[in-house]
Amino acid sequence: MAEKQDRINDLIHDRKETSFQREFSFTEKTTLEDIRKLQEEFAAERNWNQYHTPRNLLLALVGEVGELAEIFQWKGEVKEGLPEDERKHVGQEMSDVLVYLVRLADKCQIDLSAAVLEKIGLNAEKYPVHKVYGKSDKYTEYRNDVIEVDAEDRIPS
Repeated sequence: MAEKQDRINDLIHDRKETSFQREFSFTEKTTLEDIRKLQEEFAAERNWNQYHTPRNLLLALVGEVGELAEIFQWKGEVKEGLPEDERKHVGQEMSDVLVYLVRLADKCQIDLSAAVLEKIGLNAEKYPVHKVYGKSDKYTEYRNDVIEVDAEDRIPS
C-alpha cells in the first residue's frame, strides 16, 4: 500500500517540477498504462470490480463529462489557460473523465493509445491538409473530391 502511494507521490512531484514551463506539455512519466494499473488496483482493493461493467463505466463517464461541461456553461468563449483556482477544478473533473475512459477501455480490452494513433491516422486521411487548411467543414463536404493522402500527412502506426 505504501509503495503504491509512493509511486503516486513520485508522479505528482515530477509533474509539479515541470508545471511552470512556458510551453505547456503533459508529463512524460505517467502513461495510460500507469493510470490503468492504478485504477485496476484501486477498484480491486475496494471490491468494486463487480460494479465496473462497461455500461456502468460509460454512464459514470457521461456524468463526469456533464460536471466538466457545467464549469463552462454560460461563460461564453473561454480563453486558453485558466485562473489557478478554476484550472484546479477543471483538472479534477478532467481527471475523473480520463479515469473512467481508461477504466472503460480496460474493461473493453481496447488499447487506448493504439486506438488514438489509429484514429489520428484516419482523420489525416479524412482531412488532408491541402484541402482543409483553415476550414472547419465536416469531412462529408470533401468526400466528393478524390482524397489523396501524401506520405507526410499520414501518422505512422
